[in-house]
Amino acid sequence: MGTQESNEETSGTGRRALLGAAVLGAGGAVLGMSGTARADGTRHGGGLRSLPKPTIIGHRGASGYRPEHTFGSYQLALDLGADIVEAGDLVPTKDGHLVCRHEPEIGGTTDVADHPEFAGRKTTKLLDGVSTTGWFTEDFTLAELKTLRAVERIPANRPHNTLYNGRWEIPTFEEVLRWQDEQTRRRGRQVWIYPELKHPTYFRRQGLPLEERVAKLLRKHRKDRRTSPVILQSFEPTSVQRLHKLVDSPLVVLLSSANSRPWDFVETGDPRTVADLVKPAGLREIASYAQGIGPTLDLVVPRDAQGNLTRPTTLVSDAHKVGLILHPYTMRNENPFLPANFRKGADADAYGDVFGAYKAYFATGIDGVFTDQPDTGLLAREDFNG
Repeated sequence: MGTQESNEETSGTGRRALLGAAVLGAGGAVLGMSGTARADGTRHGGGLRSLPKPTIIGHRGASGYRPEHTFGSYQLALDLGADIVEAGDLVPTKDGHLVCRHEPEIGGTTDVADHPEFAGRKTTKLLDGVSTTGWFTEDFTLAELKTLRAVERIPANRPHNTLYNGRWEIPTFEEVLRWQDEQTRRRGRQVWIYPELKHPTYFRRQGLPLEERVAKLLRKHRKDRRTSPVILQSFEPTSVQRLHKLVDSPLVVLLSSANSRPWDFVETGDPRTVADLVKPAGLREIASYAQGIGPTLDLVVPRDAQGNLTRPTTLVSDAHKVGLILHPYTMRNENPFLPANFRKGADADAYGDVFGAYKAYFATGIDGVFTDQPDTGLLAREDFNG
């Protein structure tokens, strides 16, 4: 998921138990065990609707426990039992490779600032209308990026994750596709991935179009079919429309806050906002080229001025009426990311009543959810499904 996530940047016994589950999951991989929760019916060829409900999607892997978009994070998500791993926020390199980073600016997710040889690459760019200063993947070759190592993006909320700073390199999308096949063989069940195309209009203007590169790799690895275990997503509807013409893979349109406009709409002068897209007419249009939507949780259940959950909207039923699935984002255990009525204390890294929050969101009928802590999501699903 991208910078358009709502409420993104803003311990006790429960935390120790969950972290213990994470250690057990990692140990399971070492012992050659499969994940802690089997995704029944997700053999290759089963298709999107064969996934368990609600589907638990490891957001950038198990990013609540490891630096995001690393093989350490992806691997742990599988060990914890995630049904799908969001392996890849895809951005290009200078020489045209696709790599997995939260954003093209990598100052906050890698140790690039510690590399004096790259000090001169620091610059300021206009990224989807926002002045952004740092180091950008499109200014590096793949070989140069491979000299960097990943670091925790939000250390104030996840100080424990800083233990793993510097351990993993930046993965390429092709490495992820090979890893997916390897993990499928090793675990005896189909591993699903959920890559996102980041800032496609921005990169197309630079001569680094994403859709064609993604489609080429999917065709190469025979993962461009309707039943392929790869779901593609983007915040830009025209990017998803372009993908619809290139591949048969399942497609999802991501939706930010109601008053926001997708950047491709801004560029083309389309006056519609997300509020227009979630109306029945907008959803019918999306259903003509995509299989699902990925709304913010606030579009499913809004919050009041104090940050408490209010009554659900009609988005779930409206989307289901036109055949769309809903995979909203993002559940996190830490207090700052939870609705106010589910927080416990004020510590930035303390866990709140996340199980209560899951229950409220699952009750709306959503088909799945992105979560930074897949083990928590699986326990919440077990509670909800009884």
